[in-house]
Amino acid sequence: MSDPNSRGSIRHWVDEELEEMLDEELEIEIDDLGLSHELRVVLSKKPESAVDRPTYFRELLRLQTELVNLQDWVKANGLKVVVLFEGRDAAGKGGAIKRITQRLDPRACRAVALPAPTEREVTEWYFQRYVPHLPAAGEMVLFDRSWYNRAGVERVMGFASDEQVEEFFRTVPEFERMLVRSGIILVKYWFSISDEEQQRRFLMRIHDPLKQWKLSEMDLQSRIRWEDYTKAKEDMFERTHIPEAPWHLVRANDKKKARLNCIHHLLSQVPRGEVPHEPIILPNRVFNPDYERELQPEELFIPEPY
Repeated sequence: MSDPNSRGSIRHWVDEELEEMLDEELEIEIDDLGLSHELRVVLSKKPESAVDRPTYFRELLRLQTELVNLQDWVKANGLKVVVLFEGRDAAGKGGAIKRITQRLDPRACRAVALPAPTEREVTEWYFQRYVPHLPAAGEMVLFDRSWYNRAGVERVMGFASDEQVEEFFRTVPEFERMLVRSGIILVKYWFSISDEEQQRRFLMRIHDPLKQWKLSEMDLQSRIRWEDYTKAKEDMFERTHIPEAPWHLVRANDKKKARLNCIHHLLSQVPRGEVPHEPIILPNRVFNPDYERELQPEELFIPEPY
């Protein structure tokens, strides 16, 4: 019988874990065999990614390992990191956030996606509902849409008056400078996709029952108002691209490239070093000769159809 603590056994176990993890990712990425005819037609027109699948997963795992090291550094040095993800509907913000947070400690890295403001929140100082979600020392917070809702959807859809939008543009540079002065590392991403690619992704959501929940009335309206959103985006860049918190644009038509490029860039935004760790030694279990494990009644166990 081989020693489970031997280097070879450990390596074999790690390989199996990685293989299982990749299989799960592949299941998520690979199109289901039972796709509807409509969805098959949409997918048949989807351009091939410039990054092949083996390269994508190999690089993703490598970058996620670096993200773990980054989180180590953030926690060890009490840093505070805020990352904003903005872009048109279906631009791939959520997918990028998922890959960033996937291997990280959720107690120190969290994603924030706020719903529409309540009646009370509408009457508050605009930034008030975002402030409680800002990080403490050693934390990373990723905003899936942020206070820039006012410069985008609220402005285009008429949920904010011209005066409120103008006040936002006057206030947000100072608000962000204040965050940076307080010690927060603030990184702002805009995921950029073409008109054709957004249409393709919306059609995929319409015909894919697993993704229909992602499609809202606001998403449909954003197609009608494509040019209005373009003008709002350009105005936002012009008025909120400041040295203390510049915008970073991510070409996002190719989801795989966008995810890898975004993570690679994020890693460059936080200078870091190695965090020394004491070697971890698993202690032996204490065996009590008088202890007898009590068997649980069979009816407490869930059914096992698999």
